[in-house]
Amino acid sequence: MSKPEDQVVERSVVVDAPAHDVFDLVTDVTRWPQLLTAVAHVERTERCDDADEVRIWAVRGTDRVATWTSYRTLNRAARTISFRNDPPAGPAVESGGTWEVTERPEGDSVLTVRHHFRPAESADPAEVEAFAAGVAEHSGAQLKELAHAAEHRAELEQLIISFEDPLFIAGSVEDAYELLHRAEEWPDRFPHVTGIDVTEPEPGIQFFDMDTVTPDGRAHTTRSVRVCMPGKIVYKQIRLAPLLTAHTGHWLFTPTPEGVIAGARHTATINPANLHLLAPGATVQDARRYLRKVLSANSVSNLRFAKEYAEERAERAAREPGRA
Repeated sequence: MSKPEDQVVERSVVVDAPAHDVFDLVTDVTRWPQLLTAVAHVERTERCDDADEVRIWAVRGTDRVATWTSYRTLNRAARTISFRNDPPAGPAVESGGTWEVTERPEGDSVLTVRHHFRPAESADPAEVEAFAAGVAEHSGAQLKELAHAAEHRAELEQLIISFEDPLFIAGSVEDAYELLHRAEEWPDRFPHVTGIDVTEPEPGIQFFDMDTVTPDGRAHTTRSVRVCMPGKIVYKQIRLAPLLTAHTGHWLFTPTPEGVIAGARHTATINPANLHLLAPGATVQDARRYLRKVLSANSVSNLRFAKEYAEERAERAAREPGRA
């Protein structure tokens, strides 16, 4: 069998937006979960002026998550970002690439992503070919979504609503976290959750289909992926309520000398094509008010149940013999 050749996959898209706006969008990976369908979560673990290190969790299909660390070098003058991914995916033993934004005389720009990977010497050529085709398909979809975000930057500022509700809990991080981590128990604990089906394909990754009812009686079924880390649970809905085109968030548990501050964050993108489902003649501002009220009500209710659970356990532990 001949040695597989190194592979290069390149895709480009014309973006009706200034080059500096496009480059900023590619640089700020923390926005990607809200803008790119396949990206579930991003954590920037290191950062300096011209380089950063980011961990990415991406949804594959409907029931799997791939994660890797991307080591990126930024050249703002040239508007390029080179990256190396670890671990490499599929049949590759090395993988990386380059983002490049080119300004055009017309005032728009071209966004290019170039992936290169070195297959293992034992790799099946058919597997290499299929992997390259998958990279090409993924790159094309990613470019299309980034282009849309850059071209609709002003509109998205109105369509995206983001907020966090904090609640103090006189208990431990572990107990507060436990209740919100055990999603399979939610129908028995949370009144707005009428049904849930949870799977955990690997430790720290959960998928669930959840049936909920809003305070005004609207029923929805959504599918979410959750990344469960120490002190934080992040999520992304991958099947959404009709009023939204994206919905991400987290449960964050911050210890204090007196207990823990639990925070529920929501970031939701309104679907303007479905405003009529809210009410005849409804506006984006109407949808923002509705989402702020409904999403906050549900998550604060969950936090209060977590507070009750954690504080009861703390009080019970304090009454145990031998404890102060």
